[in-house]
Amino acid sequence: MIEKKITPSDVGNSQLSALYRTAFPVDEQIPWRELMPLIDRMPLDFTAYMEGDALVGFTIVYPRSDFNWFWYFAVAEDLRGMGYGQKILTRLMGRYKGKTMVLDMESPLQICANSEQRRRRHQFYIRNGFRDTRLVRKYADIEMTIMISGPGEFTAADWDDITDDLKRFWWPDVD
Repeated sequence: MIEKKITPSDVGNSQLSALYRTAFPVDEQIPWRELMPLIDRMPLDFTAYMEGDALVGFTIVYPRSDFNWFWYFAVAEDLRGMGYGQKILTRLMGRYKGKTMVLDMESPLQICANSEQRRRRHQFYIRNGFRDTRLVRKYADIEMTIMISGPGEFTAADWDDITDDLKRFWWPDVD
């Protein structure tokens, strides 16, 4: 599996945009044409993972001084359950070794159509050293559980800091 750094010139990559659109609920997505320019405005680590010409998955990490925000992590649907997610997460954790990593994921406790998928995803992160912060936030009607790996804690104030920081990049002209 090879890694490819994604740049704004990849906006037309149909494999990448299709995986993005199908891997996450619409309420969790930034429109693709708005997401790609953020790569120039933010210090994002946007990486695609390939087997030959086939896209296996991608990750978007927002590195910060206090923690690394694992923003998006997707594996192609037909390759899930084959160990690719584990390989990708192992590489990410190696890349950010010794640093605190934080992610939000759909809550495994929320009653919904994909409850079992959420529980499996939650257990995947637990097996890989993440712990539940017991902090829950909402996007539209989706409850998100915040998880952390590494030293320290993650609080509601940290959540406010990251969302304020992200807004600064999306809407730089708004105070």
